[in-house]
Amino acid sequence: MIDESLKTKLNSCQELPSLPAVAVKIIELANDPDVDIGTVCQYISLDPVLATKLLRTANAPIYKSRRSATNIRQAISVLGTHTVIIISLSFSLTNSLMKAALPNQSPAFDSNSFWRRSIATALASRALGGKLGLKFLDDLFLASLIQEIGILAFWVIMPDEYGTVFLSSSDHDSLLKAEREAFGMGHDELGYALLQKWGIPDYIALSCINSHCDPEPIDLGPTLQSCLAVSRYLADYFLFPQETQKMMKLNKAAQDWLGLDAHGLVDVIKIMGEELSAVEDLFEITIHHPSEVSQILTQAKELLLIHSLSGMKDLENKSTHDGLTGAHNRAYFDEALAREFQLAQQNNLPLTIAMIDIDHFKRINDTYGHATGDTLLVALVESIQKQIRQDDTFSRYGGEEFALIMPGTPLAAARNLITRLKTTIAGIVCRSGENHLIQVTVSIGVAAYPGNSARIHQPNDLIQAADAALYDAKHAGRNQIKEWNEQ
Repeated sequence: MIDESLKTKLNSCQELPSLPAVAVKIIELANDPDVDIGTVCQYISLDPVLATKLLRTANAPIYKSRRSATNIRQAISVLGTHTVIIISLSFSLTNSLMKAALPNQSPAFDSNSFWRRSIATALASRALGGKLGLKFLDDLFLASLIQEIGILAFWVIMPDEYGTVFLSSSDHDSLLKAEREAFGMGHDELGYALLQKWGIPDYIALSCINSHCDPEPIDLGPTLQSCLAVSRYLADYFLFPQETQKMMKLNKAAQDWLGLDAHGLVDVIKIMGEELSAVEDLFEITIHHPSEVSQILTQAKELLLIHSLSGMKDLENKSTHDGLTGAHNRAYFDEALAREFQLAQQNNLPLTIAMIDIDHFKRINDTYGHATGDTLLVALVESIQKQIRQDDTFSRYGGEEFALIMPGTPLAAARNLITRLKTTIAGIVCRSGENHLIQVTVSIGVAAYPGNSARIHQPNDLIQAADAALYDAKHAGRNQIKEWNEQ
């Protein structure tokens, strides 16, 4: 809900620019479902600048019309009544607000940057809609133009207080959070109140405020507000492609709100480049030089490829590693052991494995809690991983049991490392919530290939042998290392 004191300031503020008569009338037309062509022609013709821009729009490449329009009625015939009204409202609102003098305006407010970003956002939203096959492209354009109008309202009604918040925020999301903390509401809510005051059609105003909420379920399909939400991040990247972190935010927003992948984003940026010149001409503003657009597209492809590869690496890491400790998981251990055992057999190489079990771990969990137990597991893994070789594979085998594969390592050479690991683990000290100091020991079973047994023919035989040695270590009093020997 909008803060009542701010709403009062908004309603009583004399410094907010008033809309020209033509814009007011066009808003009335936009809210009238039974409006006729003659009435639309009549009021648009009252503003020669608006009429000229509308004709240029009707003939612009972005509408891909086979017919040319030489008057307003023909433009309506080409574009349709609703589209003409929405386009006219976009031009009329933006033109009057861009040129309005704002008394007592803070010098920190950069009007050109604000409208440059607004127009880039509108271009982005229209391109998203085009890529997704939506029919309400001009509604998207208008809504994106004015979705951040609350920022302008804040600057006008409280420039000093708002300036501090605005200048201390690094991006749109942090700005919205800071506004809510400082003023009890964000520019989305203040903007919605202003759009209501102006009489902007409610479906447009609602899409502006809803685009600042949490993402909608993707299975509902793309909507006005989901395209608006993504368009903010897309415009930020398009305007400042050198700030590469903006691509990561854009990629996430496109996935969360629209389910749009990297290839789709590249297509959208390409559409923006194709339509940029026409939009710049219509609004008499420069966003990018044509040569910059091709560079932005090339860089976007590279960044999205890097991001995709990074995502694949993260996914692979999650599928092969234990989520708590970071050690390899059981599935990875089974694959690694099968691979190393085959290499050992084919090339007559030694292979040693160790099964490591934490002594009385259940007692630690029961006494100090699972959080303490988890902390201990993480500390144990970090300690062991610092001491093993790059070619060794250390895995969480299950619960408090771990497994170490040492390729190319005979049993005699493995003894020193395993003994050192046992000593290091015994020196780990963890502190529980009640400031109890906790130390643990481990029991270790070791088995090697080829060793002195003719019974080890496959990886599972080696696991069973190490497990048998581990069993002996436990029954010998724990905190011991036992090597498997066939009797």
